[in-house]
Amino acid sequence: MKKVYGSASEALDGLLHDGMLIAAGGFGLCGIPELLIDALVESGVKDLTVASNNAGVDDFGLGKLLATRQIKKMMSSYVGENAEFMRQYLSGELELEFNPQGTLAERMRAGGAGIPGFYTKTGYGTQIAEGKEVKTFHGENYILEEGIFADLAIVKAWKADTTGNAIFRKTARNFNPPAAMCGKVCVMEVEEIVEPGTLDPDHIHLPGIYVHRLIQGDHEKRIEQRTVRQKETA
Repeated sequence: MKKVYGSASEALDGLLHDGMLIAAGGFGLCGIPELLIDALVESGVKDLTVASNNAGVDDFGLGKLLATRQIKKMMSSYVGENAEFMRQYLSGELELEFNPQGTLAERMRAGGAGIPGFYTKTGYGTQIAEGKEVKTFHGENYILEEGIFADLAIVKAWKADTTGNAIFRKTARNFNPPAAMCGKVCVMEVEEIVEPGTLDPDHIHLPGIYVHRLIQGDHEKRIEQRTVRQKETA
């Protein structure tokens, strides 16, 4: 089966519809499927629910889809550094389902493994637990969280072979693999595509069975810079 496509728009052809649930990889500014996001913007698909650790920044990543009002709801764990996200949420234009970071990752992983739900202590006794089933195990209270089963997963890897076996670099590995796993269809963009057998099997982070379509392209290398106060002299 052909998995390599010539462009992001070609790879998404026939997969998009209004109101769909999309799982998107990325951690901060690392591992964002920027080419696929640009193709989503160009497609005009709307009323999207997007499950992603964060929502990019105002002019990059998922921030572009927020700017065009194509996202109806975000399922996220970190919502900082995006003024448009904040504006839309506070004005009631954007729905937000807030998830603790580990819970969101596990919800994606559970969906990929076919697990409909799991119990966790994280969030019990907070607003996170409102409306959720509570169960007691060994004297401790746990809340039920549902697995995420996305219509589409869009992810970014460093390197992959033509069958979809992929390697991620550093923190790009945090959310891209579970996001890829929970999509009914997974489209992945990579910096380099190689022939099967080229990658060391022990180094593969995501088996190609989870990847349905691939593209290769040039990517913007954004770097988050740490800013600190200058140390005061005694």
